[in-house]
Amino acid sequence: MGDVTGYLGIAAAVLLLSVIAVRVSIRLGLPSLLLYLGIGVLLGEAVVGIQFEDADLTRSLGTVALVLILTEGGLTTRWTAVKPALGLGITLSTVAVGVSIAVTGFGLHFLLDMDWRTALLWGAVLSSTDAAAVFSVLRGVGVGKRLIGALELESGINDAPVYIAVVLLAAPDPISWTAPLLMGYELIAGAVIGIVLGWLGGIGLRRAALPATGLYPLATVAVCLLAYTVGDLAHASGFLAVYIAALVLGNARLPHRADTLSFAEGLGWIAQIGLFVLLGLYASPGRLLDALVPALVAGAVLVLLARPLSVLFAAAPFRVPWREQVFISWSGLRGAVPIVFALIPLIQGVQGAQQLVDAVFVLVVVLTVVQGTSLPWLAKWLGLVRSGEAHEVQVDSSALDDLGAELLQVRIQPGSKLHGVYLSELRLPPGSSVSLVVRDDNGFTPQPTTRLQEHDQLLVVCTEAMRTATEDRIRAVDRAGRFARWKGDVGRP
Repeated sequence: MGDVTGYLGIAAAVLLLSVIAVRVSIRLGLPSLLLYLGIGVLLGEAVVGIQFEDADLTRSLGTVALVLILTEGGLTTRWTAVKPALGLGITLSTVAVGVSIAVTGFGLHFLLDMDWRTALLWGAVLSSTDAAAVFSVLRGVGVGKRLIGALELESGINDAPVYIAVVLLAAPDPISWTAPLLMGYELIAGAVIGIVLGWLGGIGLRRAALPATGLYPLATVAVCLLAYTVGDLAHASGFLAVYIAALVLGNARLPHRADTLSFAEGLGWIAQIGLFVLLGLYASPGRLLDALVPALVAGAVLVLLARPLSVLFAAAPFRVPWREQVFISWSGLRGAVPIVFALIPLIQGVQGAQQLVDAVFVLVVVLTVVQGTSLPWLAKWLGLVRSGEAHEVQVDSSALDDLGAELLQVRIQPGSKLHGVYLSELRLPPGSSVSLVVRDDNGFTPQPTTRLQEHDQLLVVCTEAMRTATEDRIRAVDRAGRFARWKGDVGRP
């Protein structure tokens, strides 16, 4: 009993410290995952002295955490945001992965004198962008929804092909000509399983009469976890199945949808905190210095060559402007996923796998600091920030679900052409209205003669059917002012 009490106390203390770290990371401008990794390292062998070297258990727990993170990411992703970027997101998560593996492997083969299979294995491990990093960092940058949608789709989908590639390259058997066919089956089957279970789960939840509101979020998450299990048992991609199922469910008319999203967000935070603390605990600072040089070489090849070329190939059919291509190239955030995937060859006894794990850990820290902190600046420098972008507010009450309504929050940034516009000139679509304006920390109910100002915060209530039109109108006025429609700006990404 005493051991259980001690473990619960440690877990509670780590969780509270990690929650506080979120606030600290925002003030410092650093992604919170770095602080979670730091907490794990402090608890580990170098400082507190907790010995944890079980790679198999780390990979298993890491897989569970990734499934929960993908569940949260899929449930909170709006289909209207990712639909315009569907083709780009899919090519980034498939074609770009192949190009990145090839280019990174080619570079490491010559620069670090690795054999081809080992070099390609490093390239595969490093080619997966991290869903947790993308979902937590990019949604606060303020760029257009098409860019965010493409990057979210990439991070949610590319775990599947990368995982398959790592398993194939880490296996002792020669890679046969059937490998591409196997990868195609696993991806297609995983997507189909996710769509079917997500669709059936949505129907079941709408028809169910559960005795308590809190059971709906549990049932929704359970459907997503079931999708991963079915996909894995069918020798399909469980990662793709869980993300697609969550995406379908998150955009269905779920009972108590706001409660479900809030619950999923909490699970996602717990999974992120637990995963990064666990990986920090597993890391050995004494070995990291030896991996510094190969890590920096691999990072340079990845960031300066492999990622830009892979984005160029993936974006070519869609005529993506060069500014957006630069931003996408720099937004390939790495996090826990490459570390978890690097444990696969270690468990299978691949020669040099421990150096791969250590190098990936170093690289994740370096790239997170460099890329994660510079993304907001880069977005502004490229002119991609949209100050009037509306975003959904997570609401604990289910009243809006019952009404079929949405609550949006808009902050008028300096330089926005919403400044000086009278509320009557905003001309939101029918079924939408500004219910509250917060100015200088004072809230008031606006009138048609209310004139909007910089730094105002607006709460906009609209029906579900009018959400997209409402956001488009707000973006249009933000960019072109009160005469946006006459200037041809309709606000679409």
